[in-house]
Amino acid sequence: MLARLAHVVARRRKAIIGIWLVLTLFGGFAAGQVSKRWFQSFSIPGRSAYETSQRTLHTFGVGVRPPNVLVFHTSGDASKSGAIRAATERVAKANPGALTSSYYSTGSNAFVSGDRHTTFMEVYPPGIAKFDTKSGAREMRKLAATGLPAGTTVHVTGHDPLEEASSHGGGGGPSVLLEALVGGAGALVILLFVFGTLPAVLMPIVVAIASILNTFTLVWGLTYLTNVSIIVQFLIALVGLGVAIDYALLMIFRFRDELREGEDVETALVETMTHAGRSVIVSGTTVAVGLLSLIVLPLPFIRSMGIGGMLIPAVSVLAAITLLPAMLAVLGTRINSVRLLPRKLVDRGHPEDGPWGRWARFVLRHPWRVAVVGIAIVAVLAGIGTQLTPNEAQLKNFPGSGDAIVGRDALAAAHISPGVMKPFNVLVVNGNPQEVAAKVRAIPGIAGAVAPKGWQRGGASLVQAFPAVDGAAPQIQGIINRANDTLKGTNASLGGVPAVDRDFIHAIYGNFPYVLAFVLVLTLILLARAFRSIVLPIKAAILNLASLAAAYGIVVFIFQMGHGSSLWNISATGAIPAWIPLMIFAFLFGLSMDYEVFMLTRMREAYDETGSTNHAIELGLARTGKLVTSAALILFFAFLVLSASPGYEVKLFAIGLAAGIIFDATVMRVLLVPALMRLLGRANWWMPEWTRSALFIPKREKVPEVPAAENI
Repeated sequence: MLARLAHVVARRRKAIIGIWLVLTLFGGFAAGQVSKRWFQSFSIPGRSAYETSQRTLHTFGVGVRPPNVLVFHTSGDASKSGAIRAATERVAKANPGALTSSYYSTGSNAFVSGDRHTTFMEVYPPGIAKFDTKSGAREMRKLAATGLPAGTTVHVTGHDPLEEASSHGGGGGPSVLLEALVGGAGALVILLFVFGTLPAVLMPIVVAIASILNTFTLVWGLTYLTNVSIIVQFLIALVGLGVAIDYALLMIFRFRDELREGEDVETALVETMTHAGRSVIVSGTTVAVGLLSLIVLPLPFIRSMGIGGMLIPAVSVLAAITLLPAMLAVLGTRINSVRLLPRKLVDRGHPEDGPWGRWARFVLRHPWRVAVVGIAIVAVLAGIGTQLTPNEAQLKNFPGSGDAIVGRDALAAAHISPGVMKPFNVLVVNGNPQEVAAKVRAIPGIAGAVAPKGWQRGGASLVQAFPAVDGAAPQIQGIINRANDTLKGTNASLGGVPAVDRDFIHAIYGNFPYVLAFVLVLTLILLARAFRSIVLPIKAAILNLASLAAAYGIVVFIFQMGHGSSLWNISATGAIPAWIPLMIFAFLFGLSMDYEVFMLTRMREAYDETGSTNHAIELGLARTGKLVTSAALILFFAFLVLSASPGYEVKLFAIGLAAGIIFDATVMRVLLVPALMRLLGRANWWMPEWTRSALFIPKREKVPEVPAAENI
């Protein structure tokens, strides 16, 4: 089929290029239109705390976002300061849609430090949080500070102001377009050293541009069928850049190899499509499966990321097997023209005679040594990865500087619980809020609970409760459980950011085994059909899982433990935000499988031709080593660009992916894959007859095995 497609593309090359040009220009228009349709809600339907917070939002207009916390400090008794009282009244009056609470509106000592010198005010901003929503902390502090006497200070802290502080003042960071452009520039530099000629360097970039813009067209259409998370735009730009260039690299490598072997342009194109094109389809399918697995999770915004993300490899594959062959057919041998590097640096083919071939032969001679080294490295990092704590970092670990940090430290110095920055909200329907507040105050782990005046709408009222620990601390789960038990059977229910965050973690990791099973089963089926082996897919899946565990270990070592995180101006976070391990799994499993497919396809082809496992390993590693490392460097650079974004969570995500990609392309593909295949020998190609029938794999003539000793 791919051979027939190659002939069609060669003969209709100008028409195909023209169609892609028109579609890509329209994609530029679509990218502008879809920017107005992104969905920015993070719903967790069916979960108690989330549903309570949504009812609170509907009734009171607040409750979804954590409050801003104004911290006042004076040399006297803060509870008796008329200036501080006036400041709280000014802030409340200037925020008519907000709910506010303080000592002056509740009379509760929960708002005053033990030494009476520090007090705080809570301001719940109205509406929902979006990516571009600002806390308003700077304006709030300016208003509160007006008229305060000398010796009385005010700072505004809280989750959102601290998050802005960790993002260098809440700046927006690089745009999607800028990130894609910088990533593309880095890819150009790498491609220059990979190919050395202008046409070969530019063609992967053209394929990436076409893939990215046409994916935006499809996602624009998807927004009319379902909500699509705003995060998808980053996935399209960066993952699209990486995989599209990866697939173009594979195709161009093979096309140039065929031309060097003396084939004419159309025959070279047919061979490229038959072998490299097949690898591209298998690789793209595995990436799509990894992303599509996200639909298993009961979170609409993550499901939309899975569906939207799946379109990225799908369009990239289509561009690689239609647009790219059409351009190759037009260029022909001119793909090697316009040399940009000295002749001695330009790839001359036959990599088995170069450093990659020498390395392959070293692995074949010393498979046990290489395997032990690789396994030791993976074991150390994977062991660290088991210590991963999927949770938002405690507020004391948020990096940054500025007023929010000073306010956080002022609360800590006054021995006021960090729980005031992420309090619980208890929604009471047709009940007595004062009685509920008294019950909640008696719960172990609750530092205080109040029912502020004016926090009533019809028959509904709110009780505000301060946990004695940070809303992300390990002990918070026990407090939530005790609160839910206390409120069971009453007309009150627990909401607030800490409880909703726990709902989010449970929704993700309670269903993660299903995600893992979905990915593994589909991947094993795809690879078994592609390589006509049971052993190779199982080995690939095990190595990919080991690679993921090692990638988690890198993230834990750098950011959770803090060894080297100062390079990104981040101290030890103590935890990794819950969405990051999930997204690293979805992306890294598919992207690293790309490299496995590239290598194994070439090895399977060589084995079918020669019957020698050793020769297959040598040829496969030699001819894909440069390809895999180049592709990994391009993806590494793309994700490194993303790490320049200001938010510390995005930095964790980007560095985790970048480190995982490089680790996989080196330790896993260069050390463990060839070493383990050498040790497995003929068992690599084992496939029982019943599996052939079950997977509808046609029978082929059995390949006679060449004795291993003859090929070392």
